[in-house]
Amino acid sequence: MLKITPFLWFDEQAEEAMNFYTSVFEDSKVIGVSRYGEAFPGKAGKVMIATFEIKGQRFTALNGGPRFKFNEAISFEIDCETQKEVDYLWESLTAGGGEPGMCGWLKDKYGLSWQVVPRILGELMTDEDREKAKRVTEAMLSMRKIEIPELQRAYEG
Repeated sequence: MLKITPFLWFDEQAEEAMNFYTSVFEDSKVIGVSRYGEAFPGKAGKVMIATFEIKGQRFTALNGGPRFKFNEAISFEIDCETQKEVDYLWESLTAGGGEPGMCGWLKDKYGLSWQVVPRILGELMTDEDREKAKRVTEAMLSMRKIEIPELQRAYEG
């Protein structure tokens, strides 16, 4: 079976990031860490690759140096069921230097972009009543962190 694994390039924070992400997300775990040896271009003994899993999705983090940086062209969408879940993930992922964005987007302290999205948003935005869907969309566009009660108020008019 074909598997696709996101491969994340860090300067020197791969292991720290792996530990951060596995502490934030339930049902996550560290898979393993490999270290630079004498034959590699990194400092011997330093983490080269950190592998972890979140909700069954495997990730690989590389300490590749400062050459490449994350940008908003790639993000990870988190499907949330409740406002409590949205609040927890928003606060956790912006902690320690992360940056809130608009419409549920944020950057964590490593510069990786996430979308913290309540499931109901898609349901309300695709409602057959186009006026209700428009109000929900307009409400969402004015938010940073998505607030379910505000979406519902917009939906109800």
